[in-house]
Amino acid sequence: MTTYRAVQATEDGAFALVERELTDPGPGQARIAIEACGVCHTDAVGVHNLFGNHPAGTAIVPGHELVGRIDKLGADVTGWTVGQLVGVGYLGGHCGACASCRRGDFVFCTNQPATGDTVDGGYAEYTIARASGLVAIPQELTAVEAAPVLCAGITVFNGLRKGAPRSGDLVAVQGVGGLGHLAIQYAAKLGLRVVAIARGEDKRELALTLGADDYIDSAAVDPAKALQELGGAQVIVATAASGASMSPLIDGLAIRGRLIVLGGGNDPIEVSTGSLIFGGRSIHGSLTGTPSENEESFAFAVANQVRPMVETVPLEKAADAYARMMSGAARFRMVLTTKH
Repeated sequence: MTTYRAVQATEDGAFALVERELTDPGPGQARIAIEACGVCHTDAVGVHNLFGNHPAGTAIVPGHELVGRIDKLGADVTGWTVGQLVGVGYLGGHCGACASCRRGDFVFCTNQPATGDTVDGGYAEYTIARASGLVAIPQELTAVEAAPVLCAGITVFNGLRKGAPRSGDLVAVQGVGGLGHLAIQYAAKLGLRVVAIARGEDKRELALTLGADDYIDSAAVDPAKALQELGGAQVIVATAASGASMSPLIDGLAIRGRLIVLGGGNDPIEVSTGSLIFGGRSIHGSLTGTPSENEESFAFAVANQVRPMVETVPLEKAADAYARMMSGAARFRMVLTTKH
C-alpha cells in the first residue's frame, strides 16, 4: 500500500475524500492504522481554522478522537509495539522541553500538536503521531467504544476530579449530550449524588437511566433555586457551549462550591462578585488531559461499565456525520469507522 484515504476540510467547511501518500514515521513518532475516530464539536476549530493554527486556505484532516493499531514505529520509540491498540486525543504529545513540561504540566505544553488542527487528525485510514501523545487502549473496549472517551470521556472525568467532590456530595451535570451523558455515568460511579440539568422533559428518563438521582428542567424552573432546594451543588459540571446558560447556575452552588467549565462558548459567563465572595465559590476551566490521565479514565470506565452512546458512520460519510453532530441531532457521539 502506497496511499490511503483521508477526508480533508477547508475553512469554508467543505469536505473532500482524497488519496494521500503513505509516509513513514519520523524519530519519536508512530504510524497508526485508524479503526475509528469520534466526531467532536471541537473539530470545528480545525475545520474552520478558528485559531489560525494552520496556514490560511490549506486543507486539514480533522478529528482528535482516533483509535487504531500501531502500524510502524519511528526511530527512538520505546514502550510501544507494532499491532498495539492505541489512541490519540486533542493533545498530540508534549515536547518534554518547554517551561510547562519542565514543571510537569504537560496539558499546557507550548510545543504540542493539536490533533486535527495544527496537524492532520483521524478522519483518515492512517495518521502519524508523536509517541508522547499515545494512549494505551484497554482490550475490553472496541475502537468504536474507546474513541469518544479520548476527548469527551477524559474531559468530564478530569473535570469532576478537579471539582474535588467527596462521596455523597451533590454534583450537577449541565447538559445531557455528548459530554453530559458520560459525565452523569462517571459521577454516579464515583459515588456522588447526581442531578442532571437540561432544557425540556425529553431527556429526563435517559438521565435517570444513566445514573442521575434527580433531573431539573431548566426551561420550567430556576435551576439555581432548584439546586439550593436540594442542598446546593458542591460541583457543577457545565458542558453546554454557552456562557449565558452557565451564568444562572452559579447561585446554585453550595458554600465553597465549584463551577467546572468544560463547554466552550463565544459569550461570557456573568457572575456577581457577591456570589463568589460570600460563599467562597469559584469558577474553573478544565482542558482535556494527558495521555496518562486518559489511561486512568479508561481504567475507570472499564471497571465501572461507563460507555458512550454512539452512532457509527463510514469514513466516506464524514461530512454527514459532522453536520449531524453540529446540528445537535447526534445521540450522542458520532464515530467514523474504516475498513481496518
